[in-house]
Amino acid sequence: MSRVCEGGCLCGASRYVAHGNPINVRVCHCRLCQKAIGAAFNARALFASNAVTLTGPIGRVNSSADLTRGFCTRCGTTLFSERGSIGAIGLTLGSLDAPDAMNPAEHIWTSSKQAWLKLDDGLPQYPEGYPA
Repeated sequence: MSRVCEGGCLCGASRYVAHGNPINVRVCHCRLCQKAIGAAFNARALFASNAVTLTGPIGRVNSSADLTRGFCTRCGTTLFSERGSIGAIGLTLGSLDAPDAMNPAEHIWTSSKQAWLKLDDGLPQYPEGYPA
């Protein structure tokens, strides 16, 4: 039986369904994520793009050459970031219907972490992106 993860925006107009297990679950502390999410970090679950179905009024904006951010055009909730070059979409954990169903495995871009944020969860921390 394949795992199904569902989620959506604050107003309920935009929804998604992801089938299968995530490629990874990470917390990103980079400045682009901080600004795009409007928070200290972006906790997200990465899935293959073809495993995710989006419905409703979804807007998109490029935050870099290879990264598109998706949001509900009615309420503004950030729902995902999509990296076309690798065919993957990162669903924001806060937008999942069951956000506690996934646990991050590591923190990335901690060189941009907010100084007041103390990471004491025992997860690996990488100053930049995940090592290749």
